[in-house]
Amino acid sequence: MTQQPNDNDFINELSAVHVRDLQPYESARRLFSGGQYWLNANESPFANEYQIDSDHFNRYPDCQPPKVISAYAKYAGVDAKSVLVSRGADEGIELLVRAFCNSGTDSILICPPTYGMYAISANTFNVQVQKAPLLDDFSLDLEALTAVANSEKPPKLVFVCSPNNPTGNRVAQSQLQQVLALFAGKSLVVVDEAYIEFDIEHSWASQIQEYNHLVVLRTLSKAFALAGIRCGFLLAQPEIIHVLLKVIAPYPVSDPVAQIAAQALSEEGVQRMKNQVSQLQEQQEVLLKQCQQFPGWQWLGDKCANFLLFRVPEKQAVMDYLVANGVLIRDQSKQVNLQGCLRISIGNEAENAHLLSLIQQFYAR
Repeated sequence: MTQQPNDNDFINELSAVHVRDLQPYESARRLFSGGQYWLNANESPFANEYQIDSDHFNRYPDCQPPKVISAYAKYAGVDAKSVLVSRGADEGIELLVRAFCNSGTDSILICPPTYGMYAISANTFNVQVQKAPLLDDFSLDLEALTAVANSEKPPKLVFVCSPNNPTGNRVAQSQLQQVLALFAGKSLVVVDEAYIEFDIEHSWASQIQEYNHLVVLRTLSKAFALAGIRCGFLLAQPEIIHVLLKVIAPYPVSDPVAQIAAQALSEEGVQRMKNQVSQLQEQQEVLLKQCQQFPGWQWLGDKCANFLLFRVPEKQAVMDYLVANGVLIRDQSKQVNLQGCLRISIGNEAENAHLLSLIQQFYAR
């Protein structure tokens, strides 16, 4: 009888060397399951209804559904040839790494504290991650970025999140212009606009025709309240889109997802999204005012997205109390310069009121 190898040793030896020590991204659902109030993943509290036609479920879908592409191009104010639809903006990040970075030799640049999937996607493909941490006011460190741009081997991709997750601030237009100038002819500058509907006047989508190295990431997960369907977009000049189509899966967007996305991007759907954004912004003001009254709570960053970031003296005790009572928020303490920080997604009026009531109970004990 053939001796079977120890399963753990065998699988570990088979796995790619650069994967063995990787840790999965700690998404909100991986960190916490359960709970009755989900204020930890920057999701929308609204659940909107859509109609689904199942007549073509027996057929493979289009790789790039024309109705979705044209609808998003109209919404974003760009040419349809400059749009790629993907399984969430996360797939857009991965496609950029796969298409433009050579494993083991190339790098990307990130500006922490920021969204964690940039680094995760790079590490998954054995691509190095350079860092230029944000300054104390969460603005870009242009001196550090200049040094990287002028280095012997600049990164292939420069990721800038604006509005930034988890700090909620936008990157100043003048700073992004300087970044684009620094990396012209060297790197792609990727502006992640996952939260742009909460700060729409500062979008860079209209600039993609002026910069051949500018890429804009978008999603339906946040303001459009469609995190569950995983639908994102990448906006760039057609030459970049062409390269990405070489590495994308043959059927990345399922037919039900395409149907829902097209409905969400209709005139009615866009107007509904705008109304819901306004409601969330009103609730954000209420939550900010109330949370600033709790002892020692320090508001950090800005309110250009659908969440707020606070430094809390009793961070862990507050977090544990909320979780024990079914309210999930996000601990950001592992991020650069965010020790003792909690991020709270903006819920509906009832959810926010319940959160505030529990925090008040915590301090009244």
